[in-house]
Amino acid sequence: MENTYHRRGSFFGFQKEYIAEFVYGGIDGTVTTFAVVAGSAGAELTLPIVLILGFANLIADGFAMSVGSYFSAKAENDSFEKHKAVERWEVENLREKEVEEIREIYEAKGFKGNLLRQVVDVITSDEEVWVDTMMKEELEMIKDDRPPWKRGLVTFLAFNVMGFIPLVAYVLAGITGASGGNLFTMSCFFTAVGLILIGLLKGVVTEQNPLRGTAETVLLGGAAATIAYFVGDVLEKLL
Repeated sequence: MENTYHRRGSFFGFQKEYIAEFVYGGIDGTVTTFAVVAGSAGAELTLPIVLILGFANLIADGFAMSVGSYFSAKAENDSFEKHKAVERWEVENLREKEVEEIREIYEAKGFKGNLLRQVVDVITSDEEVWVDTMMKEELEMIKDDRPPWKRGLVTFLAFNVMGFIPLVAYVLAGITGASGGNLFTMSCFFTAVGLILIGLLKGVVTEQNPLRGTAETVLLGGAAATIAYFVGDVLEKLL
């Protein structure tokens, strides 16, 4: 099972163990909302329509993504507990077989002779340690202690906070009554800045070159926006 990235500590006041959820929720929110804005610009829709479509996307898609994140995390936890219960039963009822499995695991790691026997004796003397060792070494499963509801909440907040960025220019225009001639250009600029920030955070999560993570994120957003813009333009001409 994939071991989800979660390190203790904070990153600009934000807990590091939830950066992954924030990054992927933020990417989805920014890209999908900007795609709505780009499609609306291509179709030359009015300001109120752009705002309606944009905020509908934020709330509905953000909620759907957070629910998906919650159920995915819950399923991971349920699967872990199910397999742990099986391992515990095997330790209690198939002791010799499980002792031999521990011996084989650590023998494969290079332990031999008295050292191997000592390691096996220490691990099998504590049932909880024994079960945890089997979960990690045999099944390659590590429990994610983060509550599923927190992961879902962070995803929802990230989707809406970052997804709001492409709408900033349109919201300000709606409040101030400013001309809408350059709103899409301003939205492109704000979105690019947002994607750059998310790309830098993505680099932290994936431990890759920050420039590479930023470039990938910006290119993804740009591709989605370009497609949406031309689809909106074509549909506006056809309809």
